[in-house]
Amino acid sequence: MAMVGLFWIAEGDVYLGAKPSGLAPGVRLTPEGVVALGDRQSGFFLWEDVRALTVADVPVKTLKRQIGAVRDFAVDTVANLAMPMGPALTDDTPPVMTLRVGTPGGDHELTAYTAAAVGYSPAEADLSRALLARLTEGAATMATTLAAMSQWGRAWEGGSPGRAERERLLREWVG
Repeated sequence: MAMVGLFWIAEGDVYLGAKPSGLAPGVRLTPEGVVALGDRQSGFFLWEDVRALTVADVPVKTLKRQIGAVRDFAVDTVANLAMPMGPALTDDTPPVMTLRVGTPGGDHELTAYTAAAVGYSPAEADLSRALLARLTEGAATMATTLAAMSQWGRAWEGGSPGRAERERLLREWVG
């Protein structure tokens, strides 16, 4: 499993944001279409019906966000030392992104948890948006792009690659 831009690639499966578990919201991109996952959303949108994919609410990595993550970690650590069985003082729920799926029948909003703890780099966010737009350019482009992403996911061993490699992969997939 690895994060590349806004995408989580696990053994050939491609997700926008984090791969959901249980009833958590998520979005899977399959060769057939866009699949909404989770408790409070449902939907399956065939690629032939998808006219646009746009993502909003992407947390971009900033110094303020990084300091906030360190602060939250410190507060939770101190609280756990003082009250081992007490409640967490900070919210452990990751931020969510909104994917708008444009179809002839209108726009549909899907949510997915982000996979980056302190946000995505501006370059990765922009390249990921370009990649989402590329997926709507036609069946051949979508199939080739998703196949390349899935193939990379099946071959990759280890955690997420470094920032430079993630950006290189996104550029390659955007074309």
